[in-house]
Amino acid sequence: MKLSTRTRYGLRLMYHLALRYNQGPIQLSEIAETEQVSEKYLGQIVIHLRAAKLIQSHRGAQGGYFLSKPPNRITVYEVVQALEGDMSIVGCTENPDSCGRSGECAAIEVWKILSEAIRKTLEGINLEDMIRMGKAKGALLDFSI
Repeated sequence: MKLSTRTRYGLRLMYHLALRYNQGPIQLSEIAETEQVSEKYLGQIVIHLRAAKLIQSHRGAQGGYFLSKPPNRITVYEVVQALEGDMSIVGCTENPDSCGRSGECAAIEVWKILSEAIRKTLEGINLEDMIRMGKAKGALLDFSI
C-alpha cells in the first residue's frame, strides 16, 4: 500500500500549521516555500482539508490557513482519510458485496485485521505527537523571532 503524494504533502502542511497553532493564519506561499512543494498543488490539498473541517482560512493580505482545532485533537487518521478517502486495504473489507467470493474468502479476514491495525495506529497519533516526534529528531522548524 502506498499513500499518495497528496496525502504525504497534506500531512506536512498540517504539521506546519500545527507548529504555528494560535499564531494567526499562514499564507500558502510560505508553507509552499518552507515545505518545497508547489503552491498550486497545496491549493488543491487545502480544498480537501477544509471540506473535512480540519483547517479554516481567512482572506486578504493578512489571511491564510490555520487549524480548526488544537493539534492534539487532529489525528493523522483524520488527515489521511480526508485526502485518501476509504482507508481499507481492499474494497471488499468495507463492501463485501463488491466481491462474489467475500463470504467464503479467508484472506478477507487478514485484510480486515490489517486495515484495522492501520486505522488504530493512525488514530493513535495526533499532530501534537508529530511535533514531539519532530523535536526528538531535531526536525522542528524554528519560528521564533
